Amino acid sequence: MSEPILSIRNLQTHFVMEEYSVRAVDGLTYDLLPGETLAIVGESGSGKSVHALSILGLLPSPPAKIMGGRILYKGRDLLTMSSEEIRKLRGNNISMIFQEPMTSLNPVLTVGEQIAEGIRLHKGLSEAAAEKKAVELLDKVGIPAPEKRIKDYPHQFSGGMRQRVMIAIALSCDPEILIADEPTTALDVTIQAQILELMKDLQKEYKMALVLITHNIGVVAEMADDVVVMYAGRAVEKAPVHELFADPKHPYTKMLLNSVPSIYTKKSRLESIKGHPPNLSKEISGCPFEPRCNCVEQRCAQFDPPEYLFGRERMSNCWKSADSADSKRNRKGDEIPA
Repeated sequence: MSEPILSIRNLQTHFVMEEYSVRAVDGLTYDLLPGETLAIVGESGSGKSVHALSILGLLPSPPAKIMGGRILYKGRDLLTMSSEEIRKLRGNNISMIFQEPMTSLNPVLTVGEQIAEGIRLHKGLSEAAAEKKAVELLDKVGIPAPEKRIKDYPHQFSGGMRQRVMIAIALSCDPEILIADEPTTALDVTIQAQILELMKDLQKEYKMALVLITHNIGVVAEMADDVVVMYAGRAVEKAPVHELFADPKHPYTKMLLNSVPSIYTKKSRLESIKGHPPNLSKEISGCPFEPRCNCVEQRCAQFDPPEYLFGRERMSNCWKSADSADSKRNRKGDEIPA
């Protein structure tokens, strides 16, 4: 097995207010392998986007503060880097596509200027060479007449075309890691499929590792190699995608999958997950999913379960996994006695 290109270890990102703190990410651990597509799934508010912004140092501080953990890129901890070092890495080695392109693109600059800016900054190309590369990128992401369109402004593009511009910006410096945060949320189904197909093709061409943040289970099945299921700021299950769909081990994962409509099962109505996610500004005793779980034991409300491991690739953060697991560890990644 190759070494991870990105390792998240017990990441804790809090929003610190005067009277309380919100534990938006609360002990997240996972590995991303070179060339792999890793999907991060979960309900809104589970910490998916906050963890991605933590990687690139894009959270406003205050109120955001990384309280602990490590973010290792090729073995080097990003949290120990200076602001200047992070700026050189951001958009160059690690790029990100944001949820809503209209709020991410600068409305008073042409798309050509916005693509070329990163190329000049990170690659040191001249203005003419950067503009030529911008035209090539627009052509690569499927925008017609790129020589003309580089002079247009974001409002002159449709939603799907703006997302293609965002992909062109993200790929402008040949990154090794691309983080895509809900890249198809605001698009209709046909355009979603086109954008996902484009991302798959470009990932193969650029040999990138991809972190795909989504709450769309269908997108996960189509795109991912491995899946991390997040709830209340932590990973509750990790597995290869085919194993997750065939045999989900955590009750939350099972309920997420059961809430997805399917043409293969006859359901009179969609199943929903009762209740609400926990208040992350308050201390949680026991398993955070316990109030909503349909298979609760007495210890669930009292003790936070460890991460139960199944071989090298699977993890479930649930007491129900104790009997069949190979080993267990705490959320810091330390092995603990059986």
